[in-house]
Amino acid sequence: MGTIGRQQIFDFPSVDFDSSSQDTQDFPVPLSLVLLRSPAESWRYRVLKRAIDLSLATMMLALSFVPCTFIALAIVLSSRGPVFYRETRIGRSGRPFQIWKFRSMRSRNSRRAHLETMAHSHMHTRWRTHKDLEDPRVTAIGKFLRKWSLDELPQLLNVLSGDMSLVGPRPVVRDELPLYAHMLGSYLAVTPGLSGLWQVSGRSNVNFSARARLDATYVETWSLKQDMVILARTVPAVLRSVGAR
Repeated sequence: MGTIGRQQIFDFPSVDFDSSSQDTQDFPVPLSLVLLRSPAESWRYRVLKRAIDLSLATMMLALSFVPCTFIALAIVLSSRGPVFYRETRIGRSGRPFQIWKFRSMRSRNSRRAHLETMAHSHMHTRWRTHKDLEDPRVTAIGKFLRKWSLDELPQLLNVLSGDMSLVGPRPVVRDELPLYAHMLGSYLAVTPGLSGLWQVSGRSNVNFSARARLDATYVETWSLKQDMVILARTVPAVLRSVGAR
């Protein structure tokens, strides 16, 4: 990725996974990494990309106001719990932030959801990284929202706040960081995004190893033109619900 610039060391704990998984066969590993210089350190990334994010996210929020109102009403009427779901994700340079989503799972306050979570606690990470597995926590409305990526509309607020961009690696939780292995520096070098190479290349049809390579490629070859191409490809990918689960 080029010459080493300012060095920032991040130490993350190793995570134990099922050794039979093809995506995690080289784990667990302790991760100590050095963030490398990349095109994401350019003024184009810091200034122009941010300006595009602010203008497009503001417009998209205005256009989605009515659909979001109906989505919120459907969530309230279909299951007990809050309309929105927040979760800590890891952003640029390892900084944690709260991601916003429409709730697509049963509330944690639900007795049934609690029992399911307790019974399948060892499956939590595998549900996140292996989307082909049936997740019993997802509601009927949630399945619909996920299929069409509607649950992610509130993340436009994350874009406005600067925690996310319209285009970048999909933000992950801390326990997923070891899955990036030697490519983790690429993920941490940029701002995570609503869409990205992974989302337009098959999404959940792509395993985590391939996802990490796509993120690394995005960082190493970043340009505004590439961002515009990804945004253009996002629309048909969403409409075809490619890899959405």
